Amino acid sequence: MQVLYLGDIMGEPGMTVVREYLPLLKKKYPLDLVIAQAENVTEGKGMSKADYQALRQLGVDFCTGGNWTLSRPELNDYLGDPQQPVIRPFNYPEGTPGLGAKNVETRKGKVLVISLLGHIVGRDATRPMQNALSCIDSILEANTAVEKVATIVDFHGDFSSEKRVIGYYLDGRVAAVIGDHWHVPTADAMVLPKGTAHITDVGMCGSLHSSLGVKVETIIERWRDEKANRNVLATDRPYQLNAVLVDIDEATGLARSIEHIQHILG
Repeated sequence: MQVLYLGDIMGEPGMTVVREYLPLLKKKYPLDLVIAQAENVTEGKGMSKADYQALRQLGVDFCTGGNWTLSRPELNDYLGDPQQPVIRPFNYPEGTPGLGAKNVETRKGKVLVISLLGHIVGRDATRPMQNALSCIDSILEANTAVEKVATIVDFHGDFSSEKRVIGYYLDGRVAAVIGDHWHVPTADAMVLPKGTAHITDVGMCGSLHSSLGVKVETIIERWRDEKANRNVLATDRPYQLNAVLVDIDEATGLARSIEHIQHILG
């Protein structure tokens, strides 16, 4: 089966990228499942129900989560509904609204999608969370009896060491481990020795000439002048699309290949 994973969709520019280029990717590849990192969709912070529905209409089958997912409580009932293909990171403390793992039906069979949160630098550095490796062990164990063709793990974090290590930790146990949150793609997409597709960071969908989707001038003022300011989303073209295409053997649930896709939209 062919799974496309779109990197962080950053605000309206990211939505425009999906609107303009996802139909072309669907024509080029026989996609069975489209997953998108959706924690930055609405003005860069979280995702509104309206934007969620818009992504679904644009052809996104499933939305993964990150450290901004819970910033818009209006989405909480969708996050908690097993039938709505959107999740927050699994390893938040017990009692946190929503689910961090859900199954999604495809024409090739059921796929389990899981989000995990790594350590995040900055304002979320002290946010409590459960151990990611212990959590993934418990999720996989709980879903052993579920008939499925693949398991996809999204790992959302700042540290490359965590993103690399969890790939090897899960090698041979899941189809893919896809890192995100940096908004900058890494050049290490590969199938690991035991058959798990991995990339440290898939990158983002949004404005190309920006600081992770934010206007560069905003960051310079904060850094050089020590000015307390707010992030202002970059909206100018050209835009960028970053994604990975994972080819999965349904018989084994492991990956045949992973390809990083980047396209610049003028």
